[in-house]
Amino acid sequence: MSTATDLTSLIAEAADALRGRRPVVLTGAGVSTDSGIPDYRGPDSPKHTPMTIAEFRGTTAARQRYWARSHVGWRRIRDAGPNGGHRALAALQTADAAGLIITQNVDGLHQKAGSDAVIDLHGRLDTVVCLACGTRSSREELQHRLAELNPDFGYDDAFGDAAEPLRLRPDGDAEVGDTSGFVVASCLVCGGVLKPDVVFFGENVPADKVRASYTNVDDADALLVAGSSLTVMSGLRFVKRAAARSIPIVIINRGATRGDEWAILHIDAGCTEALESLATALE
Repeated sequence: MSTATDLTSLIAEAADALRGRRPVVLTGAGVSTDSGIPDYRGPDSPKHTPMTIAEFRGTTAARQRYWARSHVGWRRIRDAGPNGGHRALAALQTADAAGLIITQNVDGLHQKAGSDAVIDLHGRLDTVVCLACGTRSSREELQHRLAELNPDFGYDDAFGDAAEPLRLRPDGDAEVGDTSGFVVASCLVCGGVLKPDVVFFGENVPADKVRASYTNVDDADALLVAGSSLTVMSGLRFVKRAAARSIPIVIINRGATRGDEWAILHIDAGCTEALESLATALE
């Protein structure tokens, strides 16, 4: 891990590589950990097996488990605020020192920080979609419906001990106990199954978002990766595309990534401090 002196030197090197360019930015969960949202693969990440789309579609019990956990954990996602890393990227965009942000995150924190040029590659947790008719609606509205349908299912009931701390999971839901009695809300338009408007494991990223992301990488003169181990092809493909174009790739992430072989620089550090320092260096 870099020392403070090392980080200063690395940030200067990154700034030299990116100065005068307008990089596309690819972000992952590591950007949001300082906002209280855990990631899947960081050094301190909790062990977690995410629900697959096949599991979610397959049984009522799976949907009860997902929505009960989401019902308890939602307020933490809803109330999370952007951290210095999000704000630094927004400042770089405002200064025209960064272009589009392609994010693998589903928390909407880039937009809360003031970024408006964002592709939410994996969707957004603040929106719900009906699997039958495709109608989209507000997650906050669904929260009120779930509360009405489950008046006795709250924090205390989920844990059995109000003093036990809420254990948020990377999906934005919480670890809870028995969910067999949880009542799941259905679509108000057609009565179909509701799902968070995010890409579950086993689903494909929407083709239009992939095309738009590729187009922006093709038009960019650099790529900045922040907070992603690039373990899955969803993000790695854009690094490979940038490498094929021989444009500079700078990665900020705690620990090694699958894209390191193509990067001119990997800064092994937390995203908040590194991005704030980089934004200052590029002023």
